Amino acid sequence: MTDKPLMPLATAVWLIENTSLSFDQIADFCVLHPLQVKGIADGDVAVGVRGINPITNNQLLREELDRAAADPNYRMKLARAKTIVAEKPRKGPRYTPVSKRQNRPDAILWMVRNHPEASDAQIAKLLGTTKATIQSVRDRTHWNSQNLTPQDPVGLGLCSQIDLDNLVRKAAARKAKLHPTLDAGPSLKPASETVAPKVEEHVEEREKPIDLDKVFANLGGGGKPAPRTKEDGDADFGS
Repeated sequence: MTDKPLMPLATAVWLIENTSLSFDQIADFCVLHPLQVKGIADGDVAVGVRGINPITNNQLLREELDRAAADPNYRMKLARAKTIVAEKPRKGPRYTPVSKRQNRPDAILWMVRNHPEASDAQIAKLLGTTKATIQSVRDRTHWNSQNLTPQDPVGLGLCSQIDLDNLVRKAAARKAKLHPTLDAGPSLKPASETVAPKVEEHVEEREKPIDLDKVFANLGGGGKPAPRTKEDGDADFGS
């Protein structure tokens, strides 16, 4: 069997001392070699180990033990927990492998420049760093500031794209909540109210009849010219 009880040596010690099971049955249940079980029985292995009752630890049912005691060929099965409790999420900064810790200042600089809306606490949790380090990178007092290069933390393997997107979304929502958009005042009038009347005025001016008297008066003629006659001495008249 692939699963084994907690502290298999201590469990084997208890089964040897309190049951009549064969070495093979105990070895199969505790995932040990039969020779190890024989050595425990002879006092050569697990000397000083205190036995643990697998029944009180909910790792073995009494019915399984009784069936194994009645049948030497029966192999006991490890009891399964009826309810699996999910592991509580670990709080605190994200763990960063030692090989990637030297890249964290570059990732911090990238976050500070590209996502200023993110708080130091959010960046620290995302990259597994401290607020003091973030502040030193932000105000250029970090010991290696001259050699820092902004690099995407996702590309560096310091976080996943999903975690980065969630941080940016939360930071943007927090900024919008703390600094709501100010009222810009009265808005401009719609184009239908400002442009259309002017177009109609130009159309009306273009459709008015042309007053020739005003046109020639502006040119200095004093009005429309009199019709030409033969007495005017025009040699070309009637030609």
